[in-house]
Amino acid sequence: MNLESNTMGDADVVPHPESEVARIERPTLHNVVVSRLRDMIIEGQLPSGVRIHEGRVGEQLGVSRTPLREALKVLANEGLVELIPNRGATVRKLTAKEVRDMLDVLATLEELAGSLTCQNASEAQIQDVRRLHDEMLKFYSARNRLEYFKRNQQIHSALISLSGNESLAMVHDILQSRMKQIRYLGHRTNDQWAAAVADHEDMIGALEARDGQRLSSAMVNHLARTWDRIKNVV
Repeated sequence: MNLESNTMGDADVVPHPESEVARIERPTLHNVVVSRLRDMIIEGQLPSGVRIHEGRVGEQLGVSRTPLREALKVLANEGLVELIPNRGATVRKLTAKEVRDMLDVLATLEELAGSLTCQNASEAQIQDVRRLHDEMLKFYSARNRLEYFKRNQQIHSALISLSGNESLAMVHDILQSRMKQIRYLGHRTNDQWAAAVADHEDMIGALEARDGQRLSSAMVNHLARTWDRIKNVV
């Protein structure tokens, strides 16, 4: 056996560390199915309380039951779906009390996060939130509700994450995930949508000014008005 030849052959296929090129990440089928199902729930194509017919939904998405069931497990962990033994998956239906309770907790978390975020966020991180805000406004102008909503939720998550408190961010993420379908309904009318955008303008202004008290108040007031926008649909 020619060890030198084999060694040289191996060297030919191992890239030099300084010349490595970032790999192109492709979305997996699993991630695509999770995302599509989540969007269908948020937009109400799969309404609250309705049993998810795996065969029908799988046919709509062009996937078999195996990736569909794996995706449903992820959404169950997010609180959007309930998995019932011998009955399959059902879109979770929240009661008015559950919604109000979660909004109260979210308000407490966001009030705490406001001052911490203004203290701890770097200028680059604040600019990243501004970029998300500007993208959200573009989707608002185009009346693209779903993409607007996704940027909206990313902004809330970013404001919490930048607080530097991992426990706060963990609890906030759990509750925000469970509230997605309900909060999406808060933009049903043009006036409601415009009011939500105005709230976000106040939030981004406070963040850029590093005014923690103002940001905390803006976030709490935004959640209070969220209840006013959705209380008639839960």
